[in-house]
Amino acid sequence: MGGRVHLKPSCPAGKVESMSDPIASPEGFDPLHCVRGPTRQVIKSWIRSESQRPIPWSPLSKSLADCRVALVSTAGIRLKTDKAFDAQGERDNPWWGDPSYREIPNSTRTELIHCDHLHINTKYALEDINSVLPIEPLAELVEQGFVGSAADTHYSVMGYQIDSDELEKSTTPIIANKMLSEQVDIVVLVPV
Repeated sequence: MGGRVHLKPSCPAGKVESMSDPIASPEGFDPLHCVRGPTRQVIKSWIRSESQRPIPWSPLSKSLADCRVALVSTAGIRLKTDKAFDAQGERDNPWWGDPSYREIPNSTRTELIHCDHLHINTKYALEDINSVLPIEPLAELVEQGFVGSAADTHYSVMGYQIDSDELEKSTTPIIANKMLSEQVDIVVLVPV
């Protein structure tokens, strides 16, 4: 193989191993249908046992050309004028990650952001915001008519969350409600 990765151009929807499979949905959709063997087992092991529940599958009810799209990055980016993510708290306790979020206006450009993430090479984010929050590619899709509109606000959180309880129970509902108020139809998660 010489270090090359070979991917099948497409793979048919696989059969769900069982309805107790934590990755399967009640409707039988398996979001990891193309992942097999050891890789599938590793991904399944990342799902905490207390949260092993079906991943909801929500089919898109309208054309993408009629949808408003918001972006969520896990890069810990913020506007330079915003409060920094708590990197010191993370240095003091490496088992903790700042569960707060920052709002990133759709008009934001690279020179207006800073990146506080301790677990990634922030160089790329600081050189091009689109590497961690693809605002400009989204704008191009809107301009070309593939996407209806971009949300006025996008969001960033710290991706390093050993214990995600506060992120799940406090931060995520706040972000979701803000998206609902902006009539967002689709959320694109940009993990780093």
